[in-house]
Amino acid sequence: MRLLPPMVALLPLITTPDHLTDVSIRKDQIMEKTGNAVAASPDMGAASARWDLTVFYTGIDDPRLDADLAGLERSAKEFNQNFKGQLKTKLGAALAAYAEITMLSNKLFGYLALESSLDLNDDAVKTKMADADRRWSLAAGSDLTFFDLELAKLSKAAIDRQAAADPYVRRHLPYIAAVRRDRPHMLSEPVESALAKRSPFGPSSWSEFYEQIEADLRFPFDGKQMTLEEILHVISEDDLADRRGAALKILNDGFKGYFAKYAAQTLNVIAGKKAVEDKERHYAGPMSARNEGNAVPDGVVDALHQAVKDTAGPLARRYYRLKQRLLGLDRMRWSDRNAKLPLDVQGGIPYDQALRQVTEAYRDFSPTLAGLVEQVSSGRGIDAPVEPGKASGAYCQSLVLPGQRPISLVLLNYLGSQRDVMTLAHELGHAVHGLLAGAAQGPLMDGTPMAYAETASVFGEMTVFNHLRSELEKSGDKRALLALLVSKIDDIINTSVRQISFSNFERRVHESHRRLSVEELNGIWMDVTREMYGADGEVFAYQDMDHLWAYVSHFHRPFYVYSYAFGELLTHSLYAQRRRLGERFEPLYLDLLRAGGTKNAVDLLKPFGLDPTDANFWNEGIRVSLGTMVDEAEKLADELGYGQR
Repeated sequence: MRLLPPMVALLPLITTPDHLTDVSIRKDQIMEKTGNAVAASPDMGAASARWDLTVFYTGIDDPRLDADLAGLERSAKEFNQNFKGQLKTKLGAALAAYAEITMLSNKLFGYLALESSLDLNDDAVKTKMADADRRWSLAAGSDLTFFDLELAKLSKAAIDRQAAADPYVRRHLPYIAAVRRDRPHMLSEPVESALAKRSPFGPSSWSEFYEQIEADLRFPFDGKQMTLEEILHVISEDDLADRRGAALKILNDGFKGYFAKYAAQTLNVIAGKKAVEDKERHYAGPMSARNEGNAVPDGVVDALHQAVKDTAGPLARRYYRLKQRLLGLDRMRWSDRNAKLPLDVQGGIPYDQALRQVTEAYRDFSPTLAGLVEQVSSGRGIDAPVEPGKASGAYCQSLVLPGQRPISLVLLNYLGSQRDVMTLAHELGHAVHGLLAGAAQGPLMDGTPMAYAETASVFGEMTVFNHLRSELEKSGDKRALLALLVSKIDDIINTSVRQISFSNFERRVHESHRRLSVEELNGIWMDVTREMYGADGEVFAYQDMDHLWAYVSHFHRPFYVYSYAFGELLTHSLYAQRRRLGERFEPLYLDLLRAGGTKNAVDLLKPFGLDPTDANFWNEGIRVSLGTMVDEAEKLADELGYGQR
């Protein structure tokens, strides 16, 4: 059901790859010099990179905010009065009015979500959000529910007749088709209305409170009470294996007790509600609703999962055995998985330098994209420094505001690591995607389905990675090149193997159709981990990590996570076409980004000669990306004399 979403659905889209959502989220931490660890500044020069949100409102008390909320309520009522029962003759006018409502809701709820991200504990913002969410859910549920239902039932003849006479209808035929595809899953208007009105008080409220509890967690380490992000930073960034292992134990132990119980209850509420609604809406299985929303057949998603298990899993295990010898370890603990190599120890990368590197890399590929990156950064569209209470990780929110104005805003927690640079490249990929799609498609069709929303972000990372690799190859510094390559392989595995492991965890949870205890969730978590990373001792020792499922908040948006693997592997296959297509590639790629939500994955990739429905597509994507890089890393390691295979 594509009812204009209330507040919860307009919360920032978290687009963070696994290296920021598993064991290396970074926020609020100051890395102290310990052993060989490199001290990191709290902000690495990022303090001046702050959002300017005055394009929305001057502040939470801006009277225009309340006026816009009242205007939304009024517009919804007028929409109902003007168009209910009239779509067979007034479809173009209805679509235009709906677009205006969408842009105003983007402005209001987008602003509240962004303000909330800057301080999750700001009671004034939380109160305003809750009030706006409640009021808009009631208004949308009462006055807008009819639109999708009536549009879905409209005869093809009525649509064709109006499309022939009205260019606005003709332009929005992809949007109309998407709504009509949902018809088999739509309920009656009274039921849809009731669901919309109750949405602020459902599973989303558990998830929102979960985030507040998570922000208050503290872990005793190094004589201080560390935040979650601080101790995760030790696990991912510290050079000493024993400290990483000790920090992981403190983290895992800290999740036991009340937090794991609350996390389990949140997951059970979300899964239980979804199971009931999926049955009522006649979806074939737990993943079907997400797959249909992504315009991807269940079979293609199943093929992705199988390819990652059969092809990427063994490559990952082979890579971690290489990493074990590069790290000089007798055994690999789970806390060593994302460890940096002691090959090219350097100080943190200042934010300004990182932004220059990313912009130059984008410009080497496409001046158009580089111009958009500069538009975002110069327009104060990036909020980079670490601040107490700020949302962890990173995301990009792209919206079309009133007046058909596209805007993209990026949130970071920048601390100067190489991964932070890649995260900047990733989120700016989302930003340019949003700007291009918003300008080309407007507020009703700018949104890209999750499964390929990651295309531009992964492409951005690859562009920057290859730019840096080229510079290192010219310099002849093989040690630094190996360190860069290993870091990239870590990210690819985290974004493909790890996310499919997460997805398999979700599959098991949702297919159980019953309440699961903390102990049962622990067991599922360990089972899916071993399935991808090998039995105990084959590569990793798995102690002190059975509770880590408890803080993967992506599980509160069921089956969101496989989109990372889909986008990662699809984009590597796409990226591999650059050399073959030459100068034709850039305009084709820009057209892909401009398409927004108007095309499915098959149509998007057809100009590049790729077909994601081909059973071999995913295996080939793994081989040209992860397989090639593991081969190269092994060769470099041998050349540099790092032990024997």
